[in-house]
Amino acid sequence: MQNTPPIRVLVAKPGLDGHDRGAKIIARALRDAGMEVIYTGLRQTPEMIVTAAIQEDVDCIGLSILSGAHNILVPRIVALLREQKAEDILLVLGGTIPDEDQPRLKESGVSAIFGPGTPLETTITFIRDHVKPRGLLSA
Repeated sequence: MQNTPPIRVLVAKPGLDGHDRGAKIIARALRDAGMEVIYTGLRQTPEMIVTAAIQEDVDCIGLSILSGAHNILVPRIVALLREQKAEDILLVLGGTIPDEDQPRLKESGVSAIFGPGTPLETTITFIRDHVKPRGLLSA
């Protein structure tokens, strides 16, 4: 059996949204599933999130947005990841995202959007199936 490092996930609450219950629930579920989780806390700027993701060498960024500012915050985070040549970090989004906004967010670089009521196992499985392998030299 190959010993692979655990998946590292940064869970972040961008913008002025002050509700973090969902973010804390998903952070705990990911941790309980064997992932290393870094939770940044409330009111993070896109710059803070991308800097933390790069410094922590994460495989995935999970954004939790309930404020309605997703159409401003997410494209900025995607742009910063590209500027830092870190677009290989899987980007997923959770929260109350209207259906009509989802296609544009996915086109911008969001791999998946998980709305309220999504089973935790669905999110865990998606991250496991879509993170890029770490620490492997090209075969």
